[in-house]
Amino acid sequence: MTDVPADFELLASTRRALLHRIAVAQAEGRSPSLVAAVARGGEIVWEGSRTMMDGHGPDGTVQYRIGSISKTFTAVLVMRLRDEGLLELGDPLEKHLPGTGVGEVTIRQLLSHTGGLAAETPGEWWERTPAELRPTLADVLGKEPFRHVPGQRFHYSNPGYTLLGSLVEAVRGCSWEEALRAEVLEPLGLRRTSAQPQQPHAGGWAVHPWADVMMPERVEDLGLMAAAGQLWSTTRDLARFAVFLARGDERVLGAESVREMRTAASPAEQGIAERGYGLGVQLMESGGRLLAGHGGSVPGFVAGLWFSEADDVAAVVLANCTSGLPPGTVAADLVGIVAEAEPRIPEPWRPLRAADPADLDLVGPWYWGTAPFALRLTHEGLLELSPLGAMGRAARFRAAGDGTWTGLDGYYSGETLRAVRRPDGAVSHLDLGSFVFTRVPYDGGAPVPGGVDAEGWRGIG
Repeated sequence: MTDVPADFELLASTRRALLHRIAVAQAEGRSPSLVAAVARGGEIVWEGSRTMMDGHGPDGTVQYRIGSISKTFTAVLVMRLRDEGLLELGDPLEKHLPGTGVGEVTIRQLLSHTGGLAAETPGEWWERTPAELRPTLADVLGKEPFRHVPGQRFHYSNPGYTLLGSLVEAVRGCSWEEALRAEVLEPLGLRRTSAQPQQPHAGGWAVHPWADVMMPERVEDLGLMAAAGQLWSTTRDLARFAVFLARGDERVLGAESVREMRTAASPAEQGIAERGYGLGVQLMESGGRLLAGHGGSVPGFVAGLWFSEADDVAAVVLANCTSGLPPGTVAADLVGIVAEAEPRIPEPWRPLRAADPADLDLVGPWYWGTAPFALRLTHEGLLELSPLGAMGRAARFRAAGDGTWTGLDGYYSGETLRAVRRPDGAVSHLDLGSFVFTRVPYDGGAPVPGGVDAEGWRGIG
């Protein structure tokens, strides 16, 4: 592990709590081994492991299979194609990968598991059988590939991500593995992440549910299903990948694109995505904080990667057992331990470099009907709308360059905020997606929808 900057080094009590959590997880989950890492401030600040072998604990360089966390890597490749203008997320699959028989499904639907495709392949369990049983996409999809109408609901689909892997190959003209290596792994320095195991790596085990005995699990090459669950990685590589998913990296995907990935694109489904599913990213709530990441499992291995953007903390847990250990829960707990014991220290306040007087005209109190709001101009050059009462919708807005502002999040995401001025240049009111905000409640001098009573405000005499 690299030296930890003094500003991010964890307290001894926090490190003890992290070690205790993974020790309980390994013992109660009866995993042959477990390895974990925590990142804060963009750096790995803690690593720990527990193992059944005395004096031989794995470290952050040992590979484990990560299962469906592979899907997040595949999603990054697809988002790169979008950012390069080679496709749109709303494109039907048929436009770029013809002949699948499910070409009406859009790329966005595949990324967000709303394409209506089956959860698994037809025939035998694909994770425990040779890839030669599924040599073509027709074998992966089967004769009845759909379980739901596309776009109707969230339904997790492994074949859907196989299609995305084949899409990457069709557009790039190279294998999924080659594209991943050149476009994601090498730029991010993830040198211990690979499609095939590289020493040192853990062996996968099945632990008997009712006896403290175990047997080795077979390792199968997944073939066409690789994009859904093939990868091997380490806690150090995955902690760095989590930092990328939280911050972006212009060599791979910018901050806006990774933010889009971790924004809910489909509704929640119990046990899979507690706060919805983004574009290759699961969302859940743990301890009152919103986490983004992904879980993974293949025979012999389970994995969890979760991070809190608000707390700037990420955690990864990898174990080599087929079941019994919930690595996603453990990783979420590690995030919570650090966030609660050592809350994030906010960045120093800084002023704007320059403020446009026209923008300053907009700040201060506003009213939507009788509901009070405040509009602030931040040092980032954004406008922040915040309710001052018990009810109301908050949002941030970015200048669009034409005198208007575009909503970035929440109810007003994508909506236009416009300052309407009087002939003398003074601001009359704000128009936000047809909602009129005035400087005083129901300003009779502004075009309040429905008008304002001519007698104005009055008591009852």
